[in-house]
Amino acid sequence: MLSFLLRLRTRAAHLFRLSDAHTMLVWSVIVGIAGAFATIAFREGISLLQRVFTGQDGSLVEMARRLPLAMRIGLPAFGGLIAGMLLLLAQRGVDRKLHTDYMEAVVIGDGVVPVRVSLWRSASSLFTISSGGSIGREGPMVQLAALGASLIGRVVHFDPPRLRLLVACGAAAGITSAYSAPIAGAFFVTEIVLGSIAMESFGPVVVSSVVSNIVMREFAGYKPPYEMPVFPPVAGLEVLLFVALGLLCGAAAPQFLRLIDASKSAFGRLPVPLPFRLALGGLVVGILSVWTPEVWGNGYSVVNSILHSPWTWTALLVVLAFKLIATAATVGSGAVGGVFTPTLFVGAVIGSLFGLGMNGLWPHATSAPFAYAMVGMGAFLAGATQAPLMAILMIFEMTLSYQVVLPLMLSCVVAYFAARAIGKTSMYDITLHRNREEQERMRLRATQMRELIRPPQTVVQPNATVHDMTRVFLEYPVKYLYVTDESDAFLGVVALKDITSDLLDRRDTSTKTAADYLQPHFDVLTPDMPLGVALQHFMAFQGERLPVVESRARPTLAGVVYKTSLLDAYFRMNPAR
Repeated sequence: MLSFLLRLRTRAAHLFRLSDAHTMLVWSVIVGIAGAFATIAFREGISLLQRVFTGQDGSLVEMARRLPLAMRIGLPAFGGLIAGMLLLLAQRGVDRKLHTDYMEAVVIGDGVVPVRVSLWRSASSLFTISSGGSIGREGPMVQLAALGASLIGRVVHFDPPRLRLLVACGAAAGITSAYSAPIAGAFFVTEIVLGSIAMESFGPVVVSSVVSNIVMREFAGYKPPYEMPVFPPVAGLEVLLFVALGLLCGAAAPQFLRLIDASKSAFGRLPVPLPFRLALGGLVVGILSVWTPEVWGNGYSVVNSILHSPWTWTALLVVLAFKLIATAATVGSGAVGGVFTPTLFVGAVIGSLFGLGMNGLWPHATSAPFAYAMVGMGAFLAGATQAPLMAILMIFEMTLSYQVVLPLMLSCVVAYFAARAIGKTSMYDITLHRNREEQERMRLRATQMRELIRPPQTVVQPNATVHDMTRVFLEYPVKYLYVTDESDAFLGVVALKDITSDLLDRRDTSTKTAADYLQPHFDVLTPDMPLGVALQHFMAFQGERLPVVESRARPTLAGVVYKTSLLDAYFRMNPAR
């Protein structure tokens, strides 16, 4: 049976001539579907917990208005307490060096998103969100979608570079499912997570985003979170007002992020356990909701109200101030969730206030306040994320209006440069990580092979039978098995083509072993070999990986180095080449 499967796989690869790029496109479709289902599952979990807590479903703001004051104050605190307990379970026995966030797993990790930690943190987020915490639900949605992609890649034994790309595809599917913006979801991943737009990575990410969006639209009751009105035409000198709005948002975005950081520091200094810190953050939200129920939740319904109905400037100022405090308290206390949606909320309110002010000064020459609110969402997002292209595309996809493009582009780009001029802050630590890329490249110039070594996995003894070797070849998509003796000394390789040739020609292999197929003269790397020298070895070798031995004199097998890992490190060291 194993021989048949191996022959079938060999003939299929030869017949269809599937390259790695084609394979990634196929897997990105699967990841897109998985990401959509992960998002749906999380949304259903929120609805279920809302019904358990209050017997109601729907908008958290409307739910808060209908609750008695005591429950309105106490429910966010109770939800924070339970969320904190779940976070303690997530942190138990976790290695501090473990990359628990999907962005870290893609950028500085090997694509492995931890299962237990991610599930416990998502459960914690469920309680925070469904009890009224002022935080976005997109964070855990994207994390779960990325977790699904990581699990799929690990099951099929993807090497680290391809696993990282697959996790990025999962993240794009999660963003798309949350906001119904497949193009912006793809650019979110390429601009913020991957840091570059290359077709080898952008293609699978786009496919995953589109597939996720298609799947989401098949579910009854699904609709985009924001209901954008028709954007009015903008002409003449009014364009300059959107430039001014970009300056305002660019100046305000770093202050919003500093407020979040200050809140984290303040809560971190409290001499109380984590569950009580989250409960205190929830209590702040509950107390604020006595006067302004709009602080509950991520703000979808409030932004839609601002876009479709008139608000007074006093009401906008109050809801902005209270929402800032509520978000800072929720995020600062340690709650798991996203700041992406609260950022859009703040941008919408600032834009609406700016529009009301301009309407008061030039009532016949300016657009309605909702137009400034729509552009303000994008501009504030561009300043906070340091990703103006993604912000432009997200608002454009939400409006599907060409009229918004000119003021939106101007405002987002101005906000981006204004925010960078004030301080190199970003909503995501990964963006700050890239601001230190020059130092990273300096470190990479001194990188040796020992930092890129991975476990060999496909190792057999000289007495391994053809049946044993066939099983390994079927489990791992490799061209060579490594042969070692009892002391782990590297003896050579067994080539897949040699075994498949015998099987296809129906030769008798019952008595053959790895020693019969052994190729003793095979190129190897050493742990102290520089990147440039190792690259020359790969240029003369047609495979994807090379074995690493401790030294030529002592050829103990230390592991393998993948060509993609080496090239990734090399091009990060030499980005202009």
